[in-house]
Amino acid sequence: MSSHLPPVPILPRHLLLLAGSGEARAIAAGLADRGDLRVTASVLAPSLAGPLKVLTRTGGFGGDDGFAQYLDREGVTAVLDATHPFAARIGQRSAPICAARGIAYARVLRPAWQAQPGDRWTHVPDESAAGALLHAGQRVFATTGRATMEALVMKSPAQFLLRRRAAEPSPPPVANVSYVIGQGPFSVDDEIATLRAHRIDVLVAKNSGGTASRTKLDAARALGLPVILVDRPDQVQATTLTTVAQALAWVENLA
Repeated sequence: MSSHLPPVPILPRHLLLLAGSGEARAIAAGLADRGDLRVTASVLAPSLAGPLKVLTRTGGFGGDDGFAQYLDREGVTAVLDATHPFAARIGQRSAPICAARGIAYARVLRPAWQAQPGDRWTHVPDESAAGALLHAGQRVFATTGRATMEALVMKSPAQFLLRRRAAEPSPPPVANVSYVIGQGPFSVDDEIATLRAHRIDVLVAKNSGGTASRTKLDAARALGLPVILVDRPDQVQATTLTTVAQALAWVENLA
């Protein structure tokens, strides 16, 4: 007498997409609606990602232990880290935890910007070093983000112009800081107009790479303005993918 057991269902692979970059949005769109792959995107806050075309969770994981527990609980089989190039600590945490579990991990990292003829760039390791190069009387357009404002602005005698979105709450007043309202992407002409209207002497930016935000550097070159460029932090040693196409191919090859 034979018995027939019901077949064990084969669950689809589960990819965790650590989002927060333009590449992550494109990757999510490329992976949407695939029946053979479960995709979950993770962002710290909705404002960092915009709408994604896959299931999305927001907020942190609760440290190393929380991240490890999430991977185990959700049956994650691969992690694709498409966070911002300056979010290097995420990779430093995620890669070894994935390796310990035999979970595939790759970092999506767009190439850094390279100087072109006419660029006047000074490279620095962080915002504190950038602030140390500024002096009283300079008018500085800083695009490094509000999270680094204290390191750059608070100890500097220069006058700073920062950009913020209209939907963001007004920040507390700071004597040497003013704001311009706007949300990218911005054209080179847009950035030239901003630099001229506010009589900017120096641009301070992060070397984020990509095409969307390079326009401010092109505008500075067109006006002959010096740029203080904050270099990227050290990245995790892992499989590195430089384009959306490479990332999608990596996912395809996981099978």
